[in-house]
Amino acid sequence: MKIKMYEVREDEKKAIERVAEELGADVSISSNILTPQEAESLRGIDGVSILGRTTVNKELLDGLKKAGVGYVSTRTVGYNHMDVAYAAEVGIRLCNANYPPYGVAEFTIMLMLLALRKYKPAMWRQGVNDYSLSGLQGREIRNMTVGVMGTGKIGRAVIKDLGGFGCRILAYDPYPAEDLKNTVEYVDGDTLLRTSDIITLHIPLMESTRHMINREAIAKMKTGVVIINASRGELTDIEALTEGIETEKIGALAMDVFEDENGIYHESRINDIIRNRKMAYIRQFPNVVLTQHMAFYTDANTDSMVECGIRGIVEMKEKGSCASELHP
Repeated sequence: MKIKMYEVREDEKKAIERVAEELGADVSISSNILTPQEAESLRGIDGVSILGRTTVNKELLDGLKKAGVGYVSTRTVGYNHMDVAYAAEVGIRLCNANYPPYGVAEFTIMLMLLALRKYKPAMWRQGVNDYSLSGLQGREIRNMTVGVMGTGKIGRAVIKDLGGFGCRILAYDPYPAEDLKNTVEYVDGDTLLRTSDIITLHIPLMESTRHMINREAIAKMKTGVVIINASRGELTDIEALTEGIETEKIGALAMDVFEDENGIYHESRINDIIRNRKMAYIRQFPNVVLTQHMAFYTDANTDSMVECGIRGIVEMKEKGSCASELHP
């Protein structure tokens, strides 16, 4: 079993060695993204593993098929960078990764606290020796109503973490979890939008959820609402969020993800001009916190992602399927 892994970070290497030895796989690595041109060199390779900067489109899939590569794993939970339908057409099998929800849940709570305690302007001031308190008064979570949109694994973990703060917790999910009904108040989406002081998104990205936080949704929210997004950037309409910040309808915004973040996040752009104008504009506001899609990035999650990336390919080839295989 020969596997080549792309976009490999230094922190993944020990886990790669461990999992490859455990599964008896011959694994080679590259720090580069996988391109259609690179596909020509992959003859004799059974499967490839990537991260989110590689776009698995028709051109790449055709190249992989021509080279005889039958399997592609992405070491990410999200897979909107992969053309799942076309892969099925050409007979290349795909899988994604999964990891425990705790790291993202903890990061979500941190984003809430950063937004509520106005930590961004406090850090700015400290850098120029301004230690005054004017304008930095925060709010306490225990006095607020937090709306959790989506009660899958990460949403559930966020709810558990919020339990220690003593706040009121509302939840919306098309499929409410019976075991959470004594912990949260399940409400419809509109009620959550109208009632919550903080709204945190943990909804998968689908066509039906793209730009679900738009002008219409924001108009229903409380004035001064705090919006948290550590899920998918495309869930929010950035123009609508910007208007909400400018008009002070939105009190604070903290996001670990951003629409069209590829080519910016997870790369150094120190000497470059940021071409995503929406990102470049909105990040200026003192009540907007942007982080570089790093909520997932913990030691435990890195190990899980590497294991899924290798094990998924091995199991699809040797056992005929794997738990995280993707289908159209």
